[in-house]
Formats: sequence, C-alpha cells, structure tokens
Amino acid sequence: MPDTGPAPLSGFVAPGFEPVQDAFADNFARGEEQGAGFSVILDGEVVVDLTGGWADRAGTRAWDGRTIVPVYSTTKGIAALVMAMATEALPAGYETPVAEVWPEFAAAGKGAVTIGEVASHQAGLPGFAEAIDPALWLDPPACAAALAQLAPMWPPGSAHGYHPLTWGYLVGEIVRRITGRTLGTILREDICAPLGIDFQIGLPEAGHDRVAEILRPKALAELGEITPPRRAAFVSKWAAPDRGGAIWREIEIPSANGHGTASAVATLYNAYASVGLIGGKRLMRPGTFEALTRPRVDGPDLVLPMTTRFGAGIMHNNLKAFGPFEDGLGHCGWGGSLAIASPSRGLTCAYVMNRQSNILVGDPRAVRLVEAVAGCL
Repeated sequence: MPDTGPAPLSGFVAPGFEPVQDAFADNFARGEEQGAGFSVILDGEVVVDLTGGWADRAGTRAWDGRTIVPVYSTTKGIAALVMAMATEALPAGYETPVAEVWPEFAAAGKGAVTIGEVASHQAGLPGFAEAIDPALWLDPPACAAALAQLAPMWPPGSAHGYHPLTWGYLVGEIVRRITGRTLGTILREDICAPLGIDFQIGLPEAGHDRVAEILRPKALAELGEITPPRRAAFVSKWAAPDRGGAIWREIEIPSANGHGTASAVATLYNAYASVGLIGGKRLMRPGTFEALTRPRVDGPDLVLPMTTRFGAGIMHNNLKAFGPFEDGLGHCGWGGSLAIASPSRGLTCAYVMNRQSNILVGDPRAVRLVEAVAGCL
C-alpha cells in the first residue's frame, strides 16, 4: 500500500460525543482502516456523522459524504423491513406458507415452510450442495427458481442455520410474488426516494463511480468444522458470485448488495429504534413490527460457529457482539459493516468501510465505535 499520508477525516459530532470522533480517528491511527463512515441517530436526531480515509485502494480519492459502499449482509436488516411491509397484505402474515404465494417452492417437501421460517434462516437452504455455475447468482429469478426445487439440508423449522446469500433470493422472490414489484423497487420508490435516503439494493450504472473500492481480507473467516451446510453456504467454489462487477451491482441481491452511506444505513435501521417509523413515515403497523422483531430462533447456528438469535431477518444482540445494548437489533456484513438499533435508548449506529476483516460477527473497529457511543450516553 503506498504511503498516502494521514487519512482525511471530516464530519460532525454533537457536543458530548467527542469520544466517538476520537475512536473513529483511532481506528485509522491503528492502521486498520482505508476508508469508513460512521453515523449515529439518538431520539431522531443525528448526533454523529463521520467520514474518513480513502475511497480507493491507491489512497488518492478521499472518502466523503457522496461515497457509497456495499454493506453486504447488513443489507438484510433493511430488506427485512420491506418484507415486513409486504407481509401485511397476507391475512396470516409471516405464518403464511411460502407455497401459497410461490407454488413452486413446495417442491421437495417444503410445502409447509412458512415465510417466517424462511426469514429466520430455518428453511434448510443455506446454499447449493451440488455444483452450480456461479453465474446463476447473477440471475436472481433463475437462482430463486433453482432454490425452490432444492431439498432442505435439515428439516425446516427443526433448527436454524444462517443463509448468507440464498436468504436474499428467497425473500426477494417472496416479496415479488406478494406485491408484483421487486424488493429493491419498493425500497427505492416507497422509502428511499421520498425520504431522500442514499441507499439502494440494485445500483444503477450512474451510481457506480461513487462506490468505494473494496480491499478484501487476506485470511478466511474461522468457521470451525466444515459441515455440509457450512460448505454449501461459504466454502464451495460455487458458494458466491464474482462480487463487485457491474452486473453484481445492478441486480438485486437483498441479502448482500445494498449500497449506501453510513448515514443512509443509520436512517433505515432507525426504524428498529422507533417501532417502524423512518422520518415520520410509518412503514408498518406495530403488530407487524412485533412479528418482525420478536425472536423466532435462539440457539446453536448450523452455519455460523456460534449461538444466534433471529427475528424475521433481523439479528438480536444476544452475544453482545454489536456493543453493550442488551435489546440491540441489528446486522453485520461481510468484512465488518454493522448497524444496530436500541429501542430502549432510541439509538441507532451504522458503520461502513472498505477495508474488510475476516471477523464474522462483531468487527472490533465497529464495536469500539458503538462502545464509545454508549460511553457518551
């Protein structure tokens, strides 16, 4: 990496939140960042909005307020909001069998699997056990159709295992079958465009020049024993597409390719701190919000090497991996991105970056920032 001099840092912290700015700068001083953004909303007001470092690998393009970056699985918590909105059209909501809205999904004994079970990683479809052409991931309708034909890797509803990529194709197809629109279209037309939020699932070519370059981790994540579900989800040669190309950016992968700023991610996740409200706009009824956020699974994860607790697509902070907030609802993404909301504190934090680590959950850079916020409250 060339010597580019001190990383430029800019942004805003409200009085009393200066330690957060210090923690943000310290992540760069440790040599752990290339470029990053961090945003905090407290009781509906932005109290921290910081950017810093470089948007490119060479260290020549400063990361600023226009820089966007893929947040990978942090996308899931945002997609889960859209899915919750879609379920309101169904009398049984999340308890509706997927096959009622997507008949092909009933193949291979999956006819009773509910939308809530898919959303909470219980469907037994964490990846493709048999080889596929990785290009299938770049054709969401075809990928969803292929997933619908699979036999589950465990009896659905009997256990849960994180679905890193397939979750988005399944949820995206369910939303399309219910509403007639894609999940990314609903997010753009009904939420982000009206409220001026700089986040998209499915990024048009016109926005590609704003995307930060990703520096991928040099080591693989620690997965423990490579079981068949873990192999299908993470390890096989066909477990993921080629990320970062134009097609990957432009298609919709609601599990993995949301692009935006830290401010945008915080604004969207603030719905979890305010019972489904964003900027005064109510996304869903309170009962739907409860159905989205209540724990549906809690225990050993068959894919991630840890205990996890999920609602209908949103993670609970049961391991304190997202900071000290016991009621935290959030998600992290490949390489380190994180968003977390604390309903009891009216607080939302979002961290995005382009230098990836190999930490699966709870990247230390993000945790330091969230803990600094907690210390200011």
